[in-house]
Amino acid sequence: MAQLMTLFWKFFRFGAVGVSGMIVDFGLTYLFKEIFKANKYVANSIGFIVAATSNYVLNRVWTFNSTNPEIGVEYLKFVVVSTIGLGINTLILWYFNQKKGYNFYVAKLIAIAVTLIWNFFVNLLYTFAV
Repeated sequence: MAQLMTLFWKFFRFGAVGVSGMIVDFGLTYLFKEIFKANKYVANSIGFIVAATSNYVLNRVWTFNSTNPEIGVEYLKFVVVSTIGLGINTLILWYFNQKKGYNFYVAKLIAIAVTLIWNFFVNLLYTFAV
């Protein structure tokens, strides 16, 4: 039961970090798509990548309390997981926006929710595994 509670609190923290990342992600996506008139998928990628980097730092320190001295290796693992997550995110975004006709930002919320689950479990079991 204690392990389940620990997992719950890690997921909760990961989610809280994700909310901060979502603010960064949406803010930069909006800035690049609406203000700079970048392609919506390029804007989505910029927002996602910057948010993933800030999420790494917060998750390392707060969510997973990592003391791994191999920060470069750990960050690289996080980036690989995030890049795969970006592919999942973009595919879902494309599907719901282009194929189903959802508003771009509604489709983006759906993509973020699915990617959150992917990122949490893969980072738990791979990136920050003890």
